[in-house]
Amino acid sequence: MTRLSIKLAVSIFLTLFASTAHAHADVDATNGFVSGFLHPLLGLDHLAAMVAVGLWGAFLGKPAIWMLPVTFPLVMAFGGALGILGVPVPAVETGIAGSAVILGVMIAFAIKPPIMLAAVIVAAFAIFHGHAHGTELPSAVSPITYSIGFVLSTGLLHLAGIAFGLLIRWPLGRVAVQASGGVIALAGVGFLTGLV
Repeated sequence: MTRLSIKLAVSIFLTLFASTAHAHADVDATNGFVSGFLHPLLGLDHLAAMVAVGLWGAFLGKPAIWMLPVTFPLVMAFGGALGILGVPVPAVETGIAGSAVILGVMIAFAIKPPIMLAAVIVAAFAIFHGHAHGTELPSAVSPITYSIGFVLSTGLLHLAGIAFGLLIRWPLGRVAVQASGGVIALAGVGFLTGLV
């Protein structure tokens, strides 16, 4: 990994977490794609969990580095469809906040479960995130373009997490990645308690 790619990874990570936006900000967009694309970026709870998926995938290595970031948006789209159709999913906000806690803890403590268990954990949390996106779909936008927007944005957040997560190749990078997991877990506790 070159110095330029390290700087890029750090810049992306810092930019994502420098936002002062709060979860589930109301996006006033005339285009379903733009509204869907911005939703994960403007909700700190979504943002933290989606970056964490990429971080954890990078931490776990191959094949998790691609498997987790592919699993999440696919299952999230299914959860989004459930939300659009009005199918109830209990404790959505708790599941979203819990995803930041659990994924952050996995990263912070370098927990490496079997790959299929990691994929199931990520998929379970993706249902909650997708359902929230689907139920918060602005009535004036196209569900298809909105969904494309939030899936694309989610993928980019996963890539940002992977880019930062690749720092684990160096001892100080590993510390930075694990510390990031701790920050994500603490943010998740804040989401659960209403402090963030």
